Amino acid sequence: MLSEEYKDELNKSIPEEIIPKRITDTTLSDQNIDTIHYWLYSPGENASKWEEFYQTGIMAIGWKEIGNLEQFSSKEEMKQKMKECYGKEYSYKNAVHATWQFANEMKIGDIVFAKKGQYTVIGRGVVISDYIYDTQRKEFQNIRKVAWINSGQWQHPGRAVMKTLTDITVYTNYLAKLNTLFEEELLEDIKEKEVEYPNYTKEDFLKEVFLEEEDYDTLVALVKNKKNLILQGPPGVGKTFIAKRLAYSIMGKKEKERVRMVQFHQSYSYEDFIMGFRPSENGFELKKGPFYEFCKRAQIDDENEYFFIIDEINRGNLSKIFGELFLLIENDKRGVELQLLYSDERFCVPENVYLIGMMNTADRSLAMLDYALRRRFAFFELNPAFLSTGFQSYQNKIQNPKFDRLILEVKRLNKVIETDEMLGRGFRIGHSYFYTLILVDDAWLKSVVNFELVPLLEEYWFDEPEKSREWTSILRRAIQ
Repeated sequence: MLSEEYKDELNKSIPEEIIPKRITDTTLSDQNIDTIHYWLYSPGENASKWEEFYQTGIMAIGWKEIGNLEQFSSKEEMKQKMKECYGKEYSYKNAVHATWQFANEMKIGDIVFAKKGQYTVIGRGVVISDYIYDTQRKEFQNIRKVAWINSGQWQHPGRAVMKTLTDITVYTNYLAKLNTLFEEELLEDIKEKEVEYPNYTKEDFLKEVFLEEEDYDTLVALVKNKKNLILQGPPGVGKTFIAKRLAYSIMGKKEKERVRMVQFHQSYSYEDFIMGFRPSENGFELKKGPFYEFCKRAQIDDENEYFFIIDEINRGNLSKIFGELFLLIENDKRGVELQLLYSDERFCVPENVYLIGMMNTADRSLAMLDYALRRRFAFFELNPAFLSTGFQSYQNKIQNPKFDRLILEVKRLNKVIETDEMLGRGFRIGHSYFYTLILVDDAWLKSVVNFELVPLLEEYWFDEPEKSREWTSILRRAIQ
C-alpha cells in the first residue's frame, strides 16, 4: 500500500492534464486543453438576468440551496443533494448534467452563445475564469467570468433547446449556423478580448514528456526549418501527446485557438478539408473546411505561430485531400497564392502555419507513403521510452516489484518483436500503456496485461498462436 505522502508526491509529478477515464485507460489524454467547446446558455428565465450578467462580465446558474458545486465528487452526490433540497419526486437528470458541466467541464477559452427563449440569440462571449462560488451574491451564486463580445438580437437557426446550459460542440452544422451570425467579427472580437493562457516552456515539455533534451531540440529545429513534421512510431509512444506539447512549447503558452487537430481516414477528401459543396435546405452550398478556416485565422495573426495537427496522416490520400494546396505546404512555397478549385479566390498557406502529422507504424492496412509526401515532410521516429530518465523516475516512484517485472518482460518482448521478420521496430509496445494516475495495484496490472497487451499480441502473431500464448504466459507470470 502506498503512503499518503508518496501519493501526493506522485500526483504532483504527473501532468494534471493526464486524467484516466477508467482503470484500463493508460493513454496520455489531454482533455483540459484539447478542444474549444461551444455552449448554448440561458441567462435566467427568459434571459431575465442578461443585462446584469452582460454588464458585470459573468454567466451564472441557480441551485443556491445545494451550495458550492465543488463539494460534489460525482453527479450522483449532486442529484441526492437536489432531491434533499427541492423534493424527491423529480429525477433532476438534466439539471445535474448541466450543473456538473458548468462546474467541472467548461473551460477557459470556451465560447458561450446566450439565448432568450427558443428563437433568439442575444450574445456571445469567451469564458475567462474557472468556476467560482460567490457567496456575496443573493442569488445565482455559481458563476464564471465571461468576456461578453456581442449583445443584441439575432434570429436563432431553428428552435433552441429549453435547457439552461447545453454543450453544442458536436453539432457541427448547427454550430456553423450560429457562428455565421457573427462571422464577420468573430476572429477580431475574440482577439480584442484577451484570454490569459498558461505559459508553457521547454522545461515544462521535458517534465511531461519522456524525451531527452537533445531530442526536443531536434524536433523544434525540424519544425521551424521544414514547417512540416511527421511523428512516426509504434502504438503507445505518445505521438498525439507529444505533438500538442511540442506546439505549446514553441508558442510559449497553451493557447488552444492556435492549435487545431483533425484525423484523416480513407474517405477524407478535399471537400472535407479545404472546401466543397454540401447539401443544404435549399440545394447545395459551399462549405469551408477546417484547414481553409485555420489558414485564414493564422493569416491575420502573422506574428504568432499556428499548428495544424493531423492524426493518422498516412490513412488519407494526401494528393486528393490537399489538392492544389499540396504544393503550397512546402516550406519555400508559403505565401504563394493559387486559385482554389471551388471558389473565385486566390489562397495561400501562411508562413506561420506549421503542420504536424502522426503516423502509426504498426498499421498493417496502409500502403507505403508516396515520395511526394516524404519530400514535403521531415520524419522523426518516436520509440518506447522505458530507458528515458523520465520514465525511470516514474517507475522508481511507483515502487511495485510486479510492475518492475512487467516492464522488464515488455522490454524483452520488444526485442523479440523488433527482430521478427513479419513485424519489426514499428510494432514495439510503447510506454504509455503503463503510465497512469490510478494506483498501480494487482487489479490495474491484470487489466493492462489481459485487456490491452494480450489482444495486441494476438493480433501481431495471429498466424503464430504458439508464440502469442508463450508471451501471454510470460507477462501474466510477471505480475503474479
